[in-house]
Amino acid sequence: MKSILTGSMLVCTVWSVNAQTDKNLGIIPAPVAVSVQTGSFILDKTVVLVQGDAANAATSDILNAYIAAKGGFALRPVAAVPKGSKAIILSSKGAAELPEEGYKIVVGKGQIEITGKGAGLFYGVQTLMQMIPEKTGQELIIPAARIEDYPRFKYRGMMLDVARHAFPVSFIKKYIDLLAQYKMNTFHWHLTDDQGWRIEIKKYPKLTGIGSSRNGTIVGHHPGVANDGIVYKHFYTQDEIKDVVAYAARKFINVIPEIELPGHSSAAIAAYPQLSAFPDRDTFIDANTPWAGSRKGKQVQQTWGVFDDVYVPTDATFKFLEDVLDEVITLFPSRYIHIGGDESPKTYWKESAFCQQLIKEKGLKDEHELQSYFIQRIEKHVNSKGRSIIGWDEILEGGLAPNATVMSWRGLQGGIAAAKQHHDVIMTPSSDGLYFDHAQSASADEPTNIGGLNPYTRVYAYNPIPAELTADEQKYILGVQANLWTEYVKTPEKVEYMILPKLFALSETAWTQQDKKDLQNFAEERLPYHLARLDLTGTNFWVPTPIGQPLQAVEGEVIDMPLKVPVKGAKIYFTLDGTRPNALAAPYITGLKVKVPAGKSLVFKTIVITPQGKSSVVTETKLTNQVK
Repeated sequence: MKSILTGSMLVCTVWSVNAQTDKNLGIIPAPVAVSVQTGSFILDKTVVLVQGDAANAATSDILNAYIAAKGGFALRPVAAVPKGSKAIILSSKGAAELPEEGYKIVVGKGQIEITGKGAGLFYGVQTLMQMIPEKTGQELIIPAARIEDYPRFKYRGMMLDVARHAFPVSFIKKYIDLLAQYKMNTFHWHLTDDQGWRIEIKKYPKLTGIGSSRNGTIVGHHPGVANDGIVYKHFYTQDEIKDVVAYAARKFINVIPEIELPGHSSAAIAAYPQLSAFPDRDTFIDANTPWAGSRKGKQVQQTWGVFDDVYVPTDATFKFLEDVLDEVITLFPSRYIHIGGDESPKTYWKESAFCQQLIKEKGLKDEHELQSYFIQRIEKHVNSKGRSIIGWDEILEGGLAPNATVMSWRGLQGGIAAAKQHHDVIMTPSSDGLYFDHAQSASADEPTNIGGLNPYTRVYAYNPIPAELTADEQKYILGVQANLWTEYVKTPEKVEYMILPKLFALSETAWTQQDKKDLQNFAEERLPYHLARLDLTGTNFWVPTPIGQPLQAVEGEVIDMPLKVPVKGAKIYFTLDGTRPNALAAPYITGLKVKVPAGKSLVFKTIVITPQGKSSVVTETKLTNQVK
């Protein structure tokens, strides 16, 4: 035992060793079945790579490139395994018998065989890549094992909002890479909103000429304190869109575009004011302010949020939207087109003589049914092009469009209601941790965010199947999605910070069978390994706080502090004197015990610092020894 005297506090340390073996071999998301075998496969430059079918070429190249980066050597591609050679074999034999997107891996002493087709084979390769350890000498040693795997849900998505803040195409591809590595299969690209129109539409050039620009951005903590006065302008050309869609397809990621309607439409209306339901549309005097357009006698408040601007449901508006959607459909092969439908304001519809007359002509009850009329008319056009619409759960109001899929974001009830009506549902409730713009901890160290508290543990705990549904109704739950809104996310580095490691938790919620999920195994065994790998790549992420540190006050004279590092190779530093810990503070050593003087309290503060210098937020635990 080693003792350290810090002021009047006696701190004791005891060394111990944790030799727990990970039952999932470090794989995220956890597979359906893992059977560890005796022995290992030695991956070195003598190993050959059998591509199998020509359709496997791109996946084979991804694996070989990864091995080259990890081991410093590439494998020799061959059509068949030479006698006596070690090999990695990509095979489609028997793949037709596997579940959709499923795969098998058999790692033996002499060969590794991955069985699957299309996405299944790709996911098998992603799993093998996770199993490849850091290089030892000239070898990479992979444990012998048998793995059988397939997804729980067919829809596994992440949304990125680029209307508030846009990001370079190179980063959009990196975002897609992260999704693919963790077996997500859908990228939901939120391209239009009040704060900007981000997709080139050739028939309507003002959408990007005017609608992609705003005169300033709200800065400061939610809800923002000032406008920076700096013009913000960005949009993606159609060539860039095509490039991203093709890139995603190679990673088996489906890209779903979102074109907001009938609300969240200020950017489009600034470009084409005649689209507005504002009762006196001819009074626009500043069409160059797409998210806070001035009108005679009225100045829209310059804040984030929902504006009263809404499309007027005239034939001319529908023609405009159909033209826009036609160009969008040409760019995106996705079966689904997301049309928003959320938070659509009704004020201008109530004040518009045209809208009130239309309600009477169509025999509608109110503005909610007018919204349903609007959505259904758009749906008919999208359906006529062989596609289907997705909308946020407000599209339930006033009657659901016949073939629509619902994204349940305001909680569970929208998803439950839609499933009971036998409509397909994607669960993405902000109430259950799936809004990644919320804070990852309660610490004051968290960067500017929209508020709320959604740690990765909450994402992990979420079960997308509502208990209220019958077995028959449950089949309408297609899957799960998380969303990153970017009012307070300006840079790629901030995007990474906000989604990692939540993305890892989401992938397990989306892919792994419910009875195979194990938070302790995930947080203490696998997550530290994956975060250490991210640390080496320069990717930013939220560094978890020490595993095992209590957030509530602890009472005692000698208090154990059995902490674990949340990132392999990281170090924990602590203070007991009220100062903020850093790399110069006392390093935590396994088995720490803190002696608290009688009648006194101490504050145990920690910080985690990764090998590459990333820091966690400071975590505090109050330690008390009350005299009784």
